[in-house]
Amino acid sequence: MDFSITILGSNSAAPAHGRNQTSQVVTWGGHSFLLDCGESTQHQLRRFKVKYFKINQIFISHLHGDHYLGLMGLIGTYHLNNRKQALHVYGPKGLDEIITVQLKYSGTLLKFPLIFHTVSVVEKTQLLELDDLEVYAFPLQHRIPCTGFSFEEKNGRVKLRKELVRQQKPGLEAIRTLLKAKDVRDMTGRVLYRAADFCQLTPPRKYAFCSDTVYDPGIVPYIRGVDILYHESTFMEAEKDRAKQTRHSTSREAAEIARAASVKRLLLGHYSVRYNDLQPLLAEAQAVFPNSLLSEEGTTYPIP
Repeated sequence: MDFSITILGSNSAAPAHGRNQTSQVVTWGGHSFLLDCGESTQHQLRRFKVKYFKINQIFISHLHGDHYLGLMGLIGTYHLNNRKQALHVYGPKGLDEIITVQLKYSGTLLKFPLIFHTVSVVEKTQLLELDDLEVYAFPLQHRIPCTGFSFEEKNGRVKLRKELVRQQKPGLEAIRTLLKAKDVRDMTGRVLYRAADFCQLTPPRKYAFCSDTVYDPGIVPYIRGVDILYHESTFMEAEKDRAKQTRHSTSREAAEIARAASVKRLLLGHYSVRYNDLQPLLAEAQAVFPNSLLSEEGTTYPIP
């Protein structure tokens, strides 16, 4: 089951240095989700050949323009291309009003259902459940109401020990049973193949997205142990006072959160336009949390 994150935009307030405002696509199996929708999102979806008509849920973290101003254009494109399937938009209070006013004064009657879900949370709260995946919202500390999101599998996966399968040759029907972590029995109930012998259980996979936030250890319980954490890293430590003033984080602070939460990998992002070369931000983060990466537009980060 594919579980991955594709970065569409990695910059903060404005496009610069070939980078665009925040947006990314989370793919899980046959489902695709859009996280934030900066101005360039449509262009990036096409540029990186993302099948954006498969997106049925969009999650907007907050109402600063670099996180949602591309939404109206994307909705318009869906309309012009005769979308029929419902589009669910999860976001803060006021987002529905912003979009519906534009639709009203452009005289647009959408060809598909557009369903808004207002997100306002004070603790980690489930928003959506699809198959074996749950989507949660949790509060972030920014200048205006802001929400983080996490995508979490409910169950671990079963992996067969291939060498034992080659030796024992249990057959297709038996393999299907073993993949459910169940013993294979004959008609009398005798165990032919023990799931405990053939199966390895891997833990559920998780991804967390922290868009804009001041350094806040209070989010650690919400993101503990995730496979990939995206955490904004707008500034370097030399601009720490500026980060506090604007309610953003430094790359070092993002790394400190990753270390405290025992995550597996940290993706840095939301870079200030003042930085052309991002390697110093990466070095600053890796000094605290070695498994830090720069989020790069067009790159897909899989969770194995």
